[in-house]
Amino acid sequence: MSAIRLPRDRRAGAGAVVNVLAGAVRPLRDRQVRFGALLTVLVVLVAVLGPVAAPYAADELVGPAYGAPAPGAPLGYDYLGADVLSRVLLGGRSLVLTTVCAAVLALLAGAAIGMSAAWTGRLADRAVLWCADVLLAFPHLVLVLLAVSMLGRSRPLVVATVAVTLLPGTVRLARSLTLGVMGQEYVEAARLLGYPRRRILFREILPNVTTPLLVHLGAMLTWSAGLIAAMSFLGYGVAAPAADWGLMVNENHGGLRLQPWAVLAPVVLIALFALGVNTLAEGLGRTVAPVEEER
Repeated sequence: MSAIRLPRDRRAGAGAVVNVLAGAVRPLRDRQVRFGALLTVLVVLVAVLGPVAAPYAADELVGPAYGAPAPGAPLGYDYLGADVLSRVLLGGRSLVLTTVCAAVLALLAGAAIGMSAAWTGRLADRAVLWCADVLLAFPHLVLVLLAVSMLGRSRPLVVATVAVTLLPGTVRLARSLTLGVMGQEYVEAARLLGYPRRRILFREILPNVTTPLLVHLGAMLTWSAGLIAAMSFLGYGVAAPAADWGLMVNENHGGLRLQPWAVLAPVVLIALFALGVNTLAEGLGRTVAPVEEER
């Protein structure tokens, strides 16, 4: 029997799919990437599926204040007598969701502004750099607390404010990467052929700056998680009696000697999330876009 031959376009499409899958699997061979992905996935699963598995409601008082771990409460009770395990399972969704939304918003807005400024040049480029430098001069936590204290602490406002604090670094990175790519021959060829600016930005420049921007996204997730947790600890995040990992640290730090699990459990989860995301981003940056060693 003669072999079945695919049409040339189908074979090309199949080859493209194979290349994409191979590129997606290659980073998983790295031990650091697997470790970071494992930590990140575990914490995200706790945050997403935790409310389904929580035995009690966030404001349900079921034991003594600062009660020690018991058979029905393996992590003990908090300062009011609520089950620590239930509040831990219920408190991760807000932090993880807010962290991811703020970092992704900063990445999208920063990449768009930085690439546009680099392409436009001159006055617009200088104005963008000046605004970025002004925002960098303000401490991130002070800026977020000032905005939240004046305008309220709704989740969309917190996301937008945290994204603004992360925006300057992303803008400067996207601008620098775009300026480096703009000098390449294929970009110059696209200009000479008369391609519109939108096509050059999205088809020629964006694919070549995506990898470092995604690595930067991992760093922004770490910073965003720490910033949002600090806001909750200071009382400017989620309001009680809702559960939140940062808020739990603030509520129970006075009884740390009596019942340490009410503080240690959320702190460990926040630290694992930041460690996992940072490790994953660093590993992806090393495997997807490796830096050649000098000979």
